[in-house]
Amino acid sequence: MTFVVTDACIRCKFMDCVEVCPVECFREGENMLVIDPNECIDCNLCLPECPADAILPDIESAATPWIELNRTYAAIWPAVSSNAGQRPPDAEAFKGVAGKYEQYFSPRPGQGD
Repeated sequence: MTFVVTDACIRCKFMDCVEVCPVECFREGENMLVIDPNECIDCNLCLPECPADAILPDIESAATPWIELNRTYAAIWPAVSSNAGQRPPDAEAFKGVAGKYEQYFSPRPGQGD
């Protein structure tokens, strides 16, 4: 089992999860994060840290559509291990908004470390 980031992260990208990850398995896109399934050690530390509830265990049915997205973009987006000042200024406004993947997803990489 591993964890995946869902569309709830899009335009929120709070990054609280990044700070607690002991293996630096998060990868940064322009407006969301993903988890590298080859690096995740299933420690569960990130799950309670996400204010947007955007992280799920990959064994939950709601995670299924996000498994491939995490795998694909983890291979091309840069690693990120610090949340130092990187939260979007309008993150709170997008917390809980439905349909964010269709409206806002960007395949472009973020800055990373």
